[in-house]
Amino acid sequence: MKITVLTLFPEMFAALSSSVIGRAQRANKVEIEAVDIRDYTEDKHQKCDDYPFGGGAGMVMMAQPIGSAVEAVDPGHAARRIYLSPKGKTLTQEKVVSLAEEGRDLVLLCGHYEGVDQRAIDLFIDEEISIGDYVLTGGELPAMVLADCVSRYLDGVLSPSSLVQESFSEHLLEYPQYTRPAEYRGLRVPEVLRSGNHAEIDTWRREKAIEITKKMRPDLLK
Repeated sequence: MKITVLTLFPEMFAALSSSVIGRAQRANKVEIEAVDIRDYTEDKHQKCDDYPFGGGAGMVMMAQPIGSAVEAVDPGHAARRIYLSPKGKTLTQEKVVSLAEEGRDLVLLCGHYEGVDQRAIDLFIDEEISIGDYVLTGGELPAMVLADCVSRYLDGVLSPSSLVQESFSEHLLEYPQYTRPAEYRGLRVPEVLRSGNHAEIDTWRREKAIEITKKMRPDLLK
């Protein structure tokens, strides 16, 4: 899968060259490219924003540079085009898995300032996605979140065992995890995890997952 990010700040995406996603890119399991929208503006000063019609604070990203950038990176509309926006549907694990399983390349548009000219959304975007009910300075961080989430589910990025029994699988949060030493500052690892009885361990983990979900996210159990 190729994930192309359209942004005014491509340098921010250097973070995705590290850790698991960085290794996945080097192994050709996923390709992530950050494209500077300014390269597609027709303004000689590389202007990509202007004052909003009707007045109001801030600036709005112009439709022309966005439209030209989208058409350049996805001329046949083969990719799924997503605008990262506070107005979008909230990103869920189910949506992440769906995008990974669909297998289409992704084009992610990062808004900035006061937003994007609606005509760019109407003409070039398939859907809007939000990562939560709050507002950031731009869509770059949400685009990184989405790229990271989807990449985890692509073949060969993680071992299959790493994707089961994690938070939000079966609508439960993940059970507590422990490693060496067996005791730290008076707190001991639960004996069941050291027993070698895998049936009892599985039971304990599920009980703890339900307990934590009831406490932290009871809405997931409805």
